[in-house]
Amino acid sequence: MTTDPALAHPNLGRPAILLMALACGVIVANLYYAQTLIDVIGPEIGMSAAMAGLITTLTQLGYGLGLFLIVPVADLFENRRIVLGSIIVTVIACLAVAASQGPTSFLVASILTGVGATGAQVLVPLASHLAAPERQGRVVGTVMSGLLFGIMLARPVANFLAGSFGWRSIFILSAIAMALIGVALLLLCPQRHPRGAMRYGQALASTFSQLRQHRVVRMRAFYQSMMFAAFNLFWTAAPLALIREFHLGHAGIGAFALAGAGGALVAPVAGWLADRRLTRPTSLVGLAGLSVGFLLADWTVAAGSLIGFTIMAVLIDAAVQLSQITGQKLIFSIDPEARGRINAAYMTVMFVVGALGSVIGSATYEAGGWSASALAGAAIGGIATLGFLLFDRGASAPR
Repeated sequence: MTTDPALAHPNLGRPAILLMALACGVIVANLYYAQTLIDVIGPEIGMSAAMAGLITTLTQLGYGLGLFLIVPVADLFENRRIVLGSIIVTVIACLAVAASQGPTSFLVASILTGVGATGAQVLVPLASHLAAPERQGRVVGTVMSGLLFGIMLARPVANFLAGSFGWRSIFILSAIAMALIGVALLLLCPQRHPRGAMRYGQALASTFSQLRQHRVVRMRAFYQSMMFAAFNLFWTAAPLALIREFHLGHAGIGAFALAGAGGALVAPVAGWLADRRLTRPTSLVGLAGLSVGFLLADWTVAAGSLIGFTIMAVLIDAAVQLSQITGQKLIFSIDPEARGRINAAYMTVMFVVGALGSVIGSATYEAGGWSASALAGAAIGGIATLGFLLFDRGASAPR
């Protein structure tokens, strides 16, 4: 089933699209601010080193809960209202994090931060709904590029602000930014009222049935969960390589992350290719490019080339985006009235499997250095590529 042209909103101009991209980045960045500051936050709020790992774990758990409990609601209620509600939750959570004086209040606020951050996953299918069919891929690509920039820039921004103004300033400024984004969305983001009459419990029950009903959702969830695992593996192991192989400090690692974020610029290009029904070759280039990027990254580190390593970071991020945007173009074309549930199922699989990449990255680096991590990343890409070549059977064909 394709998008009904009547659903395209005439007011979805470039300012609204760029606002949605910015909103996705600002929202999802809240998942990552605390990750690089655990050693600073823990002692100040009385959290033991063993317990400090819960900061990342519970934030991600909150995000996973939100993916399942909130994102499917996009098929039931007016979408902009859901996003604004998630922003309000995130603003409150960020202020609670900044005001925390003990571990319990901080961790509860971290869970709420993760739940609120799922508003970004309502914005992405909303952009797809509002876009004209011939522009759908480019619009989704632009919005997703904002989301990836948010992921990539969160850590260096957090390090800079924490070093200059203290870690609490990050969450205060984020709350202010989120509030401003909410006002802008209220003024500029078009509304979408779903036509479905399904109850909330029915929507939750039908979310994972989308995986059973639609082979393309299963295949694309598999590909992107592999890609996301490799992405997390890279950004877990690469900073270790930068410290131990290139002797960089936090500032240098932040600069590397900023440069690596350039891979997000390929997202609109991927959307443009998808709009021209080139989803299958674009997918293959992304999947194979991931393995190539990891193998070349292994070589550049062995050769002592920091510039080459940075270029490979851009290539790996670009490969992930090629697969992500073409995949979302395909799954959003299945059933316009079930996009929220389809996206929830797709993102939950991608998130749960992809989260293992961080564990693999740290384990492989400790076992065999950067070379072991790079080979593991190349292997993950190779598995995804092999699955695409052997079992895709038209699931990535244009729809």
